[in-house]
Amino acid sequence: MTSLDSTINFLDILDRAAASLRTKELRPTAKEVVNALLQAEKTAKQQRLVYPLEALFGQWRLCFTAPKNAHLKSGVALGKGFYVPQIAPAQIAFSPSQNLGEAGIANSLQFASLQLKLTGPARYVGKKNLLMFDFTQVEILLFNRAIYSGGFRGGKLKDADFYKKSVAKAPFFAFFRVTEDLIAARGRGGGLALWVKESIW
Repeated sequence: MTSLDSTINFLDILDRAAASLRTKELRPTAKEVVNALLQAEKTAKQQRLVYPLEALFGQWRLCFTAPKNAHLKSGVALGKGFYVPQIAPAQIAFSPSQNLGEAGIANSLQFASLQLKLTGPARYVGKKNLLMFDFTQVEILLFNRAIYSGGFRGGKLKDADFYKKSVAKAPFFAFFRVTEDLIAARGRGGGLALWVKESIW
């Protein structure tokens, strides 16, 4: 298998994993997806791929995650992952800000008619495809109507301090694959995640 064939193979696996949320096609195994994510991460570093912040804007549904520190060892993928059950969908959204390089982030989890939503500021370090963020507000919705809204772990005070923080002191996602249909990243804790664009459903 040539290098080009290998690249096409792992990108195809990610595309098929993402597509499995909305089609009945046979989805790749969890082991295949973990390997594909790691190969995509390695390729992004080798090719020094850079993605613009604007490419992240929109709402994305979590498709697959490898919560522990999955990695390649001598070309072999180590670590386990799983497809996220869609009975309790998890979404992440990024929205533009008035200031260049800044954004808003929202993370939500839904159980039937109940939704938990966390929001806050984000800042993008473009050359590293790294988005640092913090959640400062929490909202609970029932049938899409807010039944609780308030500060989260410091609220607005944390908003003011956020832009003074260094990357080392904030949660972040390091994105290594960004297309119109999917995004993939490694979090500060070492986990991997694959999201699918909600608008393609």
